[in-house]
Amino acid sequence: MTSRRLLCLALALACSHTAAAVDASAPEKLERITVSASTSRSPDSEAALPNTVTVITAEELRQQLTFTNDLSVVLANLVPAFAPGRQKLTSFGESLRGRQPLYLIDGVPQSTPLRDGSRDAHTIDPAFIERVEIIHGSNALHGLGGSGGIINIITKQAPAEDGRAQELSLNASTALPDRADGSGWRAAYLFGAHSGDFDLVAGAAYARQGIYYDAEGRRIAVNTVQGELMDADSYDLYAKAGWTPAEGQRLQLSVNRYNLQGDGDYVSRPGDYLRGRPATSVKGVPLGEPARNRSDSVSLDYSAGAAGGNLLAQLFWVDFKALFGGSLFRNFYGTDPNSTWLDQSQNVSQKKGGKFSWSRGDVAGLPLRLTVGLDLIRDQTYQHLQISDLDWVPRTVYESVSPLLQAEYWLGDSVMLAAGLRHERGKLKVDDYTTLPSYGPQRVQGGEPRMSETLSNLGAVWHVTDALNVYASYAEGYNVADVGRILRAINRPNQRVEDLVDLTPVVSDNRELGIEYDDGRWSGQLAAYWSDSDLGSILVYDPATDVYNVQRQATKINGVEASFGLRLGSASKIGLAYAAADGSYASVPGGRPDTDLQGINIAPDRLNAYWEQRWSENLATRLQASQNHSRSFDNAAGRRIARFDGYTTLDLQLRYSLPLGTLSAGVENLTNRQYITYYSQTTPSNDDYAAGRGRSLSLGWNYRF
Repeated sequence: MTSRRLLCLALALACSHTAAAVDASAPEKLERITVSASTSRSPDSEAALPNTVTVITAEELRQQLTFTNDLSVVLANLVPAFAPGRQKLTSFGESLRGRQPLYLIDGVPQSTPLRDGSRDAHTIDPAFIERVEIIHGSNALHGLGGSGGIINIITKQAPAEDGRAQELSLNASTALPDRADGSGWRAAYLFGAHSGDFDLVAGAAYARQGIYYDAEGRRIAVNTVQGELMDADSYDLYAKAGWTPAEGQRLQLSVNRYNLQGDGDYVSRPGDYLRGRPATSVKGVPLGEPARNRSDSVSLDYSAGAAGGNLLAQLFWVDFKALFGGSLFRNFYGTDPNSTWLDQSQNVSQKKGGKFSWSRGDVAGLPLRLTVGLDLIRDQTYQHLQISDLDWVPRTVYESVSPLLQAEYWLGDSVMLAAGLRHERGKLKVDDYTTLPSYGPQRVQGGEPRMSETLSNLGAVWHVTDALNVYASYAEGYNVADVGRILRAINRPNQRVEDLVDLTPVVSDNRELGIEYDDGRWSGQLAAYWSDSDLGSILVYDPATDVYNVQRQATKINGVEASFGLRLGSASKIGLAYAAADGSYASVPGGRPDTDLQGINIAPDRLNAYWEQRWSENLATRLQASQNHSRSFDNAAGRRIARFDGYTTLDLQLRYSLPLGTLSAGVENLTNRQYITYYSQTTPSNDDYAAGRGRSLSLGWNYRF
């Protein structure tokens, strides 16, 4: 471990309660962070798994939304174990602890693992998010996905008591110095009401974002294929209605429709990564229709007391469409090597399923809580070419039935033991299909490969004192490789789906030791983790085809996460959060990990810091810094294959209470630091060699009435 890492650890003290702003009114007795039942799968439980948990509170979220409406950037600002945000519509390359996280909204899965389009972070407007709950590391609480952890987005709630509440938010942003095409604005309205047994919360949001500029005054390059947040419009319609027919019972219906559509006013002008010159954007018309995200979701939740315990039931339906920009395919029909064909693809994923769990404490008069559950899901995914009307990825259906059992047992008042099992029994159904003409075409015999895995978790928490906890855990997570990439790229004859070993499941584990402390003034946490997968799934760049292919090799990741917080009286607080990870994979099948994981798969070592100060009853500020440390990437022979030159950015936020509402102002990249993003440095190409945002100003007004 380098001296820089040791210095950061000495500064930090403890792990991933990510730079949380600490309320001066918080109790001095340390409490294990609690998460909602939609995250933990168990009501009235201190923790389903005794491992690192981060909760991004409503106040922290409001602070970060002063700078940006990009959830990936918010996560990167507050969770150093999360890779630096790409500032794009795509989250391709954004990992948590070196693996892909599972995104949920109120427990409903948003990720599309059968054909990972990397659009999971953009299916709801941030105006409707109450908080974000994150469980770090592999786990199987919600089944398929979650190899890097779980990111559960909790949406806004109706008022808890009879009455009405409304919220209006207006925001405008611009590059500094101001450019005519570098400005954007957004507006959101939320209405909530509670009357007797019924409650309702509903809202609408609209946003228009201009082009981004780097610190040297150049337009940042658009990625017309993968999609953009800049030069785009979005809207969201959201509603949640609840009914409480009797004490202890609740029925809740949630609906959300989200749409983000690029405007298509710019095209990219390639840069030169060998000379360090970033790509830029110029006015122009891109190939095909601009990229977009469309997500419609409906969920029905029911909770009630049953058989001496608590029953939780959820039914959900999600229809997600991710349109990618146009591309030119060389020799698409396999008849003319010099020909090109314009087409663009759309990922379509339709999920429906149910989650059911029943939990009871004091079982048989013992200090024992048992949770039993059953998850059912059907996920149909395919990737369609819009112009040729061909399926690039055939219709692929994953169906699973997964029972689970979780137990928590207390030894006295200070030690909690936790253990659980989840049995994932899945089936992948693919009919006979024909690959694109450029792959042969090849006729592939379909099949129904079956997957059966029993995943376990085990852990303990020791409340040493009122201020000190120690915990340890082991948990397994489950995923499948990007099935779509495998199925679409078959270029050999006489292949059968059931013979493709790449469809076997990816099981990753997470072993973790941690300690946390909070005496009401000082707080901190330190955790170390080790994660292995005997048959992992990584993305490796193939320069011959200019695409990333799935490789199924053994992977190994280990790291530390630390955080530290200090209350300086009732009006001031400071904090640090640090994460470092090392990862490697086997360069040959069946071998030992010997090659550094590439930047597409793992984040750099990162340090986040903040200082919050309340200057008066009406005025408060937050100054935050994010440091991404440089790192190199070597192959099995010790040869340097990539390098990242680190960078540090600084942001400043101000909030002022007005007689009517609250005014906020934020300056992102306060020092106007010019830098190339982590993704662009570690996966260099002239087209995607993009700089990060330069100094930008945001002004907002929020009024609750």
